[in-house]
Amino acid sequence: MPHFVQLWVYLSASPLFGLTATLVVYLLAQAAYVRLGHAPWANPVLWSIVTIAGGLTLTKVDYPTYFAGAQFIHFLLGPAVVALGWPLWQRRVELRARFGRVLLAALLGGAAAGGSAVALGWAVGLPHDVVMSLAPKSVTAPVAMGIAEKIGGIPALSAVFAVLTGLIGALSGKYLFDALRIRTTPAGWRSRGFALGTAAHGIGAARALQVNADAGAYAGLALGLQVVLAALLLPLIFRLF
Repeated sequence: MPHFVQLWVYLSASPLFGLTATLVVYLLAQAAYVRLGHAPWANPVLWSIVTIAGGLTLTKVDYPTYFAGAQFIHFLLGPAVVALGWPLWQRRVELRARFGRVLLAALLGGAAAGGSAVALGWAVGLPHDVVMSLAPKSVTAPVAMGIAEKIGGIPALSAVFAVLTGLIGALSGKYLFDALRIRTTPAGWRSRGFALGTAAHGIGAARALQVNADAGAYAGLALGLQVVLAALLLPLIFRLF
């Protein structure tokens, strides 16, 4: 037992701990996700977060120690987002033909996502900086943090809101689309994917890619448009009002 404790102390202090723990937990969660038929509630990102957070709490390993190794996976987030451009390139002709409608849908969807969050925050009397942190909740976390800093929000809180928004969208999207009777036709998949990318950014896009290629492509397009539009428009709007 003393030897096991010494080994654990050594491993938990090593940068490889965070990397290994993240990979092992995610691969197990992904295997369970596939075995359960890609059920939304079995989302591997959700269960990886729950498992790792619980493990760190129980073992009393602080987050900076964990992130010393996990940062290598964090670095790959950028290339992963860029890779979403490949399905768009494959559909460039149809996207060019629909560009006006797609841009309008992105503007309206982003306004609804951010505006509803800000309105609800003000309605329940949240502090100003918390309300500002809610505004970019449907934009991917790194960009949401930068926007929050520009408009008077709390970057770390915006990252939390963004992750929660993505998870909720990925978990509830299928049931909501079914309730709205958005069919699983080619047009329906495009609509589902675009809605997920607009409301639930990268996590929603990842869910869409796992379900249908067209849904994943349009989710990636919506994610990219929200990043550009929010980064350009939100600071300008809050500066004016």
